Amino acid sequence: MDLNKIFENNEKWIASKTKDNPNYFVDLNKGQKPDVLYIGCSDSRVTAEDIMGLQPGELFVHRNVANVVNAIDMNAQTVINYAVTNLEVNHVVVCGHYSCGGVKAAMEAKDLGILNPWLRNIRDVYRTHKKELNAIEDEHKRYDRLVELNVKEQAINVIKLASVQRAFRKRDLKIHGWVFDIKTGKLIDLNIDFAKALEEIMEIYRLED
Repeated sequence: MDLNKIFENNEKWIASKTKDNPNYFVDLNKGQKPDVLYIGCSDSRVTAEDIMGLQPGELFVHRNVANVVNAIDMNAQTVINYAVTNLEVNHVVVCGHYSCGGVKAAMEAKDLGILNPWLRNIRDVYRTHKKELNAIEDEHKRYDRLVELNVKEQAINVIKLASVQRAFRKRDLKIHGWVFDIKTGKLIDLNIDFAKALEEIMEIYRLED
């Protein structure tokens, strides 16, 4: 790739944004008030604003390999806390995608070096749902199902956070689990009952002020 092309594209993008609104960047510079925190995969094929049809300022984004929410990942913890406490987003979306390389790697018995501790988060999801997953004979369907279950478990990890629980008590914060299907371009709502999930984990994970 010729990196000069990127700067040319940037100039075209600026022109397109200011064509109908000369103050576009002046307004953008005033601050942000996104309504949604998006936690997704770093995969280069899955660009949050594009697939959701949103503009700069409408979405607060955190991405990592296989959309993992790890209790000791200070990057993810800081993003979620800031979005929920300071920006006061009303929706948190955990979005995985089919054909996820991170999930596929976690399904294979290979030593992947520095990736091992990260992928263990997904392998733990497999262990938790081993009975269901091992009953799926078709490897591709098993792969897709692990993508979905990983979304659910990572979203539950979001619910475990003190800042999120505080927002539940303070206002109507909603958690969502979605999957992006690269083969069709469609976003799929997994329709996970997070109110029920919250009730089920509160005995162990409830954090009071």
